[in-house]
Amino acid sequence: MLITTVEVNDKETVERVVNWYVKRWGIEIYHKTLKSGCKIEERQLGNAERIENCLAIDLIVAWRVYYLTKLGREVPELPCTVFFEDSEWKALVCYHTENSNPPENPPTLKEAVLMVGKLAGHLGRKSDGMPGIKNVERFTKIR
Repeated sequence: MLITTVEVNDKETVERVVNWYVKRWGIEIYHKTLKSGCKIEERQLGNAERIENCLAIDLIVAWRVYYLTKLGREVPELPCTVFFEDSEWKALVCYHTENSNPPENPPTLKEAVLMVGKLAGHLGRKSDGMPGIKNVERFTKIR
């Protein structure tokens, strides 16, 4: 059961309202990433212009963290080039494998997300699942 203030009189409206609600969880996670990962509530920058400039960067960082974890879970078999530039995935693989020669073909998105997660402390055991936003956002701090 979903309680709403929107008047619902037909099937199309029901579907539209349910679709709005389904998107809510993603929005909540995005805001959580902004708050806990980017620490936007702790910013003390002195004036509105500085806050706006900082927030502009934080919004992009939070979106990329959220998007990477979402892609890694929903389409893990895609090549990681849907998210990473060539120089990024090659550097990630070289660092992870401790080999200065990157492979010719990029890893899958799942493999790349697991590499990022491991850099941030994700153990990668079978029962651990994919790294979440906390692991990926931790990685953004250690770079």
